[in-house]
Amino acid sequence: MLVKTCGIMTSEAAETAVQAGADFIGFVFAPSKRSITPELAAEITSIVPSSVKKVGVFVNETVETIISIAEKVGLDFIQLHGDEVAEFSEQLPYPVIKAFPATKANLSKIKEFPCDYYLIDSPYGANRGGNGTVFDWTVLKELNLDSNKLILAGGLTPDNVQQAINLAGPIAVDVSSGIETNGSKDLSKIKKFISQVKG
Repeated sequence: MLVKTCGIMTSEAAETAVQAGADFIGFVFAPSKRSITPELAAEITSIVPSSVKKVGVFVNETVETIISIAEKVGLDFIQLHGDEVAEFSEQLPYPVIKAFPATKANLSKIKEFPCDYYLIDSPYGANRGGNGTVFDWTVLKELNLDSNKLILAGGLTPDNVQQAINLAGPIAVDVSSGIETNGSKDLSKIKKFISQVKG
């Protein structure tokens, strides 16, 4: 089971996630309380080993800006979290993770979208994703998605992640608010979450 820790904003949080066994580290380059500058993200990625994949999260950004930031930061994956269409994804010279909010209308479009992973998140709140709310994981079973492409997100915590994995059967889980205390990454929660998943 793969783990993506998202919304990383400090070298300390990145280092803790890497040492605990994270497979992906995500940086948010979109309006969010967890957004980060490309310059700071590049500083952090300089200490992340190549075995851990660096993901940039973008919302309705231009192809040119995405590529420019990806090159500056050393990203391995692009996560599209907005209203991007299939043709947009095909213009990116990087593997793509496409986020879909867990509503029936959105989930019906999943199989047509060209991407390496589908990230299924809670329906939108104030921002696209990162709202820390859980959705009904059993809806994913009805879709017959390729579980080797399925990343589960939305309100996951060290306490509920095992249940979520058992119900949804993803290849990876994505966590952000579930490893925070008072809005900041909590190093002990990062370790606990990854240990629960990898346990």
